Formats: sequence, C-alpha cells, structure tokens
Amino acid sequence: MKILQRLTFEVLIRMVADVLIVNFIYVAALVTRLLWDIARDPNLTAHDQLMEAVEIYWSTCWLLTLIAIVVYAISGFYSRGRFYRSRFKALAIFQAVSLSYVLFGFAQYLNLMDWSLKAPRFALFLGWFLTLNATLCARLWSTVWRLVIKREAPAPRQLKHDEPVRHVLVIGGAGYIGSVLCRQLLKRGYSVRVLDAFLYGRESLAGFDGNPQFEIIEGESRDVSAVFRAMLDMDAVVHLGELVGDPACTLDEKLTLEVNLAATRMVAEAAQGYGIKRFVYASSCSVYGASSETLDERSELNPVSLYARAKIGCERTLMALNGVDFHPVILRLGTVYGRSFRPRFDLVINLLTAKAVCDGAITIFGGNQWRPFVHVQDVAQAIILSLEAPLSSVKGGIFNVGSDKQNYTITEIGELIQRLLPDAHVVNQGNDGDRRDYRVSFAKIRRELGFKPQFTVEDGVREIAAALRAGHIGNYLDKCYSNYKTLSDPTNYLTIRSRHIYGVHAPSSTEVEVVPTPVRVVARG
Repeated sequence: MKILQRLTFEVLIRMVADVLIVNFIYVAALVTRLLWDIARDPNLTAHDQLMEAVEIYWSTCWLLTLIAIVVYAISGFYSRGRFYRSRFKALAIFQAVSLSYVLFGFAQYLNLMDWSLKAPRFALFLGWFLTLNATLCARLWSTVWRLVIKREAPAPRQLKHDEPVRHVLVIGGAGYIGSVLCRQLLKRGYSVRVLDAFLYGRESLAGFDGNPQFEIIEGESRDVSAVFRAMLDMDAVVHLGELVGDPACTLDEKLTLEVNLAATRMVAEAAQGYGIKRFVYASSCSVYGASSETLDERSELNPVSLYARAKIGCERTLMALNGVDFHPVILRLGTVYGRSFRPRFDLVINLLTAKAVCDGAITIFGGNQWRPFVHVQDVAQAIILSLEAPLSSVKGGIFNVGSDKQNYTITEIGELIQRLLPDAHVVNQGNDGDRRDYRVSFAKIRRELGFKPQFTVEDGVREIAAALRAGHIGNYLDKCYSNYKTLSDPTNYLTIRSRHIYGVHAPSSTEVEVVPTPVRVVARG
C-alpha cells in the first residue's frame, strides 16, 4: 500500500487522530446504549452496566481499530488517493467509515471469532453515525486550517535586495557536486539544508550528525510537499537534483523530462512563491552540442542529446520567471572531474584514470572531440561566488564554468593520464557515436565574478589514482559509481518510476522543442 511507502510524520499524526476518534466514539456509543438500558429497566445498576461497557470495549476495540485503519488507508486517507482528493471526498469518507463498521459487525455477528460479549447493534449504529460525522468534521477543520488560519501566520522570511545569503537549500546535496558544495558552504559559515532522495546512498553526507547548521529532508524535487518544507526560511536555492548524463537520461525519456524539466519548473515556481530571490541552476556546456568554434554564452545552442535539450528547456523556463523578486543564475558546467564524497566513474577523466590504475589500459573512443573540463571543487566554488556576488551582477545571468586552459581533446586527456601513470597504455577503440564536440570560452565568469579555477586535470588524475591505490574507493565498475548503471538496476528504476510528480505532469511521450520562451512540451501521438 502507498501508506507504507510514505509513512511520514504528517501521515502518522492523521492516523493517530483517526484512532482516537474511532475509539472515543466507540466508548461513547457503548456507554450511551447501556445507559439507555438503565433508563428503560430500573432494576439495572449503573455500575454493572458501565463495567459491561468497559468489558465489551476492551475485548473488541482492537479489531475495530485495525479494520478502520486498514480501510481508511485503502480508501486513500493517508496516500491522498485520487478519489479521496476529488470533489467526492465526503463520499469517500462515508464509504470508508461505513465499510469499517459493516466489517466489524459481520466479524461479531457471524461468529468469526469467539467473543463472550458483543457490541449491541444500536451501539454499532450510533458509533457509525458519530464516527462519520466526527471524521467529516476533522477533515473540514483541517481544510479550514490550511486555507484560513495558516494564511494569517507570519509569511516566510524574504531576502531583501542584496542582503547576504546565509541559509541555502541544496537540492541533490548528496550527489557528486552537492556533497562537495555542502562542505564548502558549511566551512564558510552558511546554514545548509539538503533535499535529496538518496538514490545513490547516504554515505556522501556522513559526519554531519549533530551539526546545528546542517539539516536533511529526505524527498525529491517531484514531491511538492517535500519541496515546500525544504523551502521554508531559505535565502537561496541551488538546484542539482536532476538525472545527469546522456546515457542515464536516454533510459526513459518520459522520466527524464519529468525530473529534469517539469520538476525544475515546479521547484523554481515554489522558490518564487516563497520570496527566495537567488536560484542557482546547474546547467551544462552540453547545450552547445557540436561546433568547430570556441563558444561563449552568446553562441548558438546545438543540442545533440535529450539531456542537453532538457537543460535548454530548463534554462528558458527559468529565464521566463526572471523578474523583480526572482533572480535565476544559470551555470553551464564543463565536464566535471575529480574526487568527491560520492565518487563517479562515468565521467571521462575519472573513468580513464581508473582504467589506467586498475586495468593498465586507457581506453579511448574516437579522440578528436573537444571537451571543456572543470574540477568538482571549482564547480562548488563557482556556485558560492554566484551566491555571494551582488544580485545586479548575476540576476538572470548565464555563465560557463570552467577554464580556457582545460579545453582538451579526448586523445590529449588520454596522453596526459599516460604521462602521469606511465605503466598504462592508450587503446583507441574507434568512434562510439558520441557527436558532442565543443570548445568553450570562460572569459565571462572570470571577468564578472572573478572565478579562477584552483585545480588542474593533473590534480584530478593524481587524487583519483591515489584514492584507488589506497583502497578508499572500491571497484570502479560498481554500479554505485555510475548514474547509468544505478538507474539501469531494476529495483532502483522501479523505485524512482513509481513516484510521480504532484501538480506538474510530463506527457507520456514527449519531445522538447528548443524555441523562444516559454519552452513548449509537445506530445507526439
């Protein structure tokens, strides 16, 4: 049942409330019935009748409670099923309460169990009537509380124009970049909250227990309730919580567009609604696709993959929301490398280094295609710069993140790794069909934000090699080190696919068109 999958604190509170309602009214119904017997027969004593009511209650209440909770759960009371959330909610409550008492009555009067005492039929009817009304009133009060009373509560704290950012929400904070960013933010005195579904595990955030400046909310960007809880009292949002990489995104086009496009829009609109001005979005230089020129932020976009098309869709969606009270910052990241607290070996430099250390062979496909590279620590630093820069310098801005000196061909990367790890040899396996080929200029972020990478490709190769040799990282072929392999695992895939986005839906078969804002998602028959 969905309730077992989503047993949150809020659900538990609703379940406890329902248990109290059912039991309190069941006692009241039994006492009322037996007091009525006293009024009709003066020979009966109040003490004996009350004791009989208590005995009936204690021998049967557990069954009524169990039946009610199970029926309520199946009826969608706790998973917010579609019928329960519709305009027929009162009918759903009527059906659930009625079915609970019918099943309870059958269990007693069909002698399915051996009871010395049974609840009087009048008590069952009265209990059903009162429970129905109490449950309806409780749900009505809950709705009134949300719609009226909560509106009168203090509004979320809003950041004034250029007030320093101190509270940062990192969506995807347990990931390859996020786990590094969280540590850098904490070192600089920020208060950090992470929203993550932990699809790749929790180990990357180990060691933060008891830190008053750090908080984790388990959930994902498709879950509206989790996103809203995570946004409260935040000054800025850093959105890293998408499916990353061309191979991982090609596994399920609908899922990719749901997580990477629809959910990103919903998250941005939620941030805007909470008055959060700064929204940093991790895009990718993959949006440039293939070109023989050196590209900058003004260059034409030429996506050659679903991953890149979704990134462009998100960029244009965010730019459409840019205004007086909401200022997105787009960071187009180069190909990231280096050691992280959540290691990845589906990134070219990390993978080739692991092959050189573990297999003695640096396997290259093609080799003439260009890539811009950037260390994961430098990516985190660029994000922090975008949080600390004046809003006038970054609002609505797009910045390539990387280093002009780290534009390499794949062949050059293989030769560089071989120089550092001479026991390995380069093996060229021919073209693998990857059409991405681009060199990128990073002059804008250097000029406007003062970004200067602190790490080189050589640094990244050395630290990955050292970690592998020291045994700090296990078998680099393990699925936990690859987004594609993790998502390809049937269990993980079914887990993420079973979730759905609330309020924002991607079509069943989609294609993102790269057109002027707003982005259109077109369903193909």
